[in-house]
Amino acid sequence: MFKVAYDTLTTEVWTIEAEGKDQLENGSYEAQVFEAVPSGDEGISIEALKAKFGAKANLGQGKGFKNKWIKKNGSNIIRLVDNITDQTKADLETVHQTGTHPSKDVIKDLKRRSLIKQNKILSYAVRKGASFSTELKRQATDLTLEMLQSGAWKTAEFKKFNFDSLGVSPNGGHLHPLMKVREEFRQVFFETGFEEMPTNNFVDSSFWNFDALFVPQQHPARDLQDTFFLKEPAVAKSLPDFWPVVRDVHEKGGYGSIGYRYPWSEAESKKLVLRTHTTAISTYMLHKLAQQPYRPAKYFSIDRVYRNEAVDAKHLAEFHQVEGVIADKNMSLGSLIDFLDIFFQKMGISDLRFKPTYNPYTEPSMEIFSWHEGLREWVEIGNSGMFRPEMLRPLGLAEDVRVAGFGLSLERPTMIKYGIDNIRALVGHKVDLGMIEANPACRLDKKMGKEVFQSREVEAES
Repeated sequence: MFKVAYDTLTTEVWTIEAEGKDQLENGSYEAQVFEAVPSGDEGISIEALKAKFGAKANLGQGKGFKNKWIKKNGSNIIRLVDNITDQTKADLETVHQTGTHPSKDVIKDLKRRSLIKQNKILSYAVRKGASFSTELKRQATDLTLEMLQSGAWKTAEFKKFNFDSLGVSPNGGHLHPLMKVREEFRQVFFETGFEEMPTNNFVDSSFWNFDALFVPQQHPARDLQDTFFLKEPAVAKSLPDFWPVVRDVHEKGGYGSIGYRYPWSEAESKKLVLRTHTTAISTYMLHKLAQQPYRPAKYFSIDRVYRNEAVDAKHLAEFHQVEGVIADKNMSLGSLIDFLDIFFQKMGISDLRFKPTYNPYTEPSMEIFSWHEGLREWVEIGNSGMFRPEMLRPLGLAEDVRVAGFGLSLERPTMIKYGIDNIRALVGHKVDLGMIEANPACRLDKKMGKEVFQSREVEAES
């Protein structure tokens, strides 16, 4: 190992400040003022000097008066001598060349006038140390069996260990803000007695995604500009056994409805799509429920859905849908409103309003609004309604079984919770990983109040 010894040397030097550099180059202010005063009894007016030199005029005059180079004559300045020696400039040149000045009084004066400043220069005097060597000797880090057997440990140089140093903390995984809010929603559903539906079926047939929901095959949502259709495989191998009942409801109606009165296409129903909503899963679960002995049921799901949307600050082609359905006898719109009040209160959301709207598979249908204290306005937080008989009866549910459904976004409350105004900063390739690591776990404010969400940091318990 190369071992050297060294001594630290400290040298103090004086350097020229900005104002000093100006006077070093153009002459001291007092010399500049003297040169601007013409010979004779008239001299130059004080106002003319100020117009020419600005703030320098006062500084130059003061020093000129002290040196008895000039004097006041009314409102003018006149010369007292014919020639001067610019000693200030000469002193600055000495400091500039040598880094100091023989006269301490001069140094003191130049420093007082902020023309120079002192700097310390650190240097090192290096010399060969006691164990200097031009060869690099490798230090041993472990006492090995081979060293013990050969005796090499006796002459080996071991690297010192610092047992007081702390190890590097490993980077752990971090949950995405969407997953944190998703877990909070799940807990609210579980508290209100819901069962979670399986949502791992991202590709589904148009039958489950549209037809079984009583969405007509000519509906704009089924166009290429709104839905992602698969190329390979392009169609499902088969449809469920009850598809003729669904076809008849579309073509002829039933259960008090006249239907859509159009020729229903089996080929159109078999087309495979990326699911546009998780309601397709709800439909499948309701059909499965109908095959069992009657029991009330509450289902929920939170997962990704896909729409052929134009991507902007508020929309993505892939997002999350939060959905809940309640199946029970004699369910009514009033029952749904009463439940939604309780459900949203558990999430800290109050002051609800309901607005009539249209959905193909619910009637009546309602949009859900809540007062947002921060925005000082009513914001839409979900959609809801009673599933139509044209959808429920072909699934096999009895006539006295009514089903209420509601859905909301996962991204919108997450953006509100974390103060994000661009959805692309939350989902996609523009996400800042630092934001994911730095943000605390989400806790919905479950106290009654007007704020939708409240941030709370969760400290890890030792």
